[in-house]
This record gives sequence, structure tokens and C-alpha cells, in this order.
Amino acid sequence: MAHALDGSAPAILRNSELDAEAVRAARVDLAACFRMAARLGLHEGICNHFSFVVPGRDDLFLVNPYGWAFSEMTASRLLVCDFKGNVVAGEGVPEATAFYIHARMHLNKPRAKAAFHTHMPNATALAMLEGPPLAWAGQSSLKFYGRTLVDEDYNGLALDESEGDRIAASIGDADIVFMKNHGVMVVGASVAEAWDDLYYLERAAEAQRLAMSTGRKLKPVPAEMAARTYAQMREGDRESAKLHLESIKRILSREEPDFMQ
Repeated sequence: MAHALDGSAPAILRNSELDAEAVRAARVDLAACFRMAARLGLHEGICNHFSFVVPGRDDLFLVNPYGWAFSEMTASRLLVCDFKGNVVAGEGVPEATAFYIHARMHLNKPRAKAAFHTHMPNATALAMLEGPPLAWAGQSSLKFYGRTLVDEDYNGLALDESEGDRIAASIGDADIVFMKNHGVMVVGASVAEAWDDLYYLERAAEAQRLAMSTGRKLKPVPAEMAARTYAQMREGDRESAKLHLESIKRILSREEPDFMQ
């Protein structure tokens, strides 16, 4: 990935752009998400990836480098890549599927400023079952009512632009995609919103899995009430997501302050 896949020149990036306060803040926010995801067991070895479009640039994105665990991520370790496969800032390269999934998502879905892809255990378990993943039987799941889609067509590893484009197309207008036989993708307008959705998606999936393990029949919330509850939640979601991320950064600042380096 050090050179463009199509042989074209890398995007030009002025040093001042990397030093911008908004870019530095985005790096810290993203690094915090990696660290907390590791603490909560949402990671999978050195796989899975979070990305965010570089503030002020719609042709570049931040992403984790290949070979580093989520628990090792720092603000400065994140790569800046363009959509042609060039690493324009940082040491290392993105994992191949990270590039093809995330570059094409950001390119094809401009609203997806943040894109978080994981194989987190509970949500992935639901993605392995036939039928709709979420049963809308728990309050936390209602945060996602009307916001999810299911990509039924598992197609192996994303190792080319066509598969990246297919995954991006599968999301439609949704914010969350359950990728059958694979994992999940969460997109958002900010790092905070993507993190908040990722966290609560796994919690909702965990609660549903535990309820299903009893062998008793789930009791879904009626559709009208589910929609009403989602609307209530949505009113304060953006502020709640921001405060959620700030709380994570406070915890990490005390216990793992090197994430900001």
C-alpha cells in the first residue's frame, strides 16, 4: 500500500494540515476508541479497523496500521491514506481489507465520516444466524430501530475495489450493517457517534444472546412503541455520544495516558 494501486501519485498533504487542531483531536478521539474497544473485547487480534476522514480533507482518511493491536494504538501511530492506496503520512501500511473496505466506504458514502468495522463477538454471533439479527426485544436495541441493514451476501475477503464498493452499496441509508457470516460495520458523522453506536450495538447483541440462551421465547417491543422509543433516544443521541467519548478519554488519561502520544 505504500504506492498507489493504480500507479498514480499520492495526494499532496501539507505539514500544516497534519498539525491542525481538528486533525490532532480526531487522532486522539480515534486512538481512545481503539483502546477502549480492546478493553471491552471488541477487537480481534491485529485485525478489524476504525477509520475517519481527515478533517478538512474529503480525499484522505485516518486508519490503523497493519500489525498493531487495538491496545497498542496511539494518536500518532494512525496512518493517513488516500483513496488510491497511498500512505501519505505515518509509518507502515493499512491491512489490505482495511484499505478496500474503508476507502471505498468513505469514497462512495460521503456521510460516513467515521467507519468502524469489527468482528465483536455478540453482534457477530447474531450475524451468523438466519433471519434478522436484532429482535427489538431490549431497550438498548431500540437505539438502532430503523437504522440497520443486513448484507446477506458473504463474498470472502475484501481484497479489491469491487468488493469494497459492494459493501459500501449494501449500507444504503443505514448506519449499521450486519455483514452475514462476517461481522458488523458502523458508520457515523463523527468518531463519537460511531463509537457510541458500536458500544451499544454490542451491548444490545449481548443482552439478546443471553435472553436467547434461556430457551424461552423473546418478547419483542411492538413496532409503534419501538419507533417512538427510538425517536426519544435520537433527540439526545449526539450529545450523549459526545459525552460518552469524553468519559472514555478521561478514564484513559488516568490509566493509559500514552494513547494521546
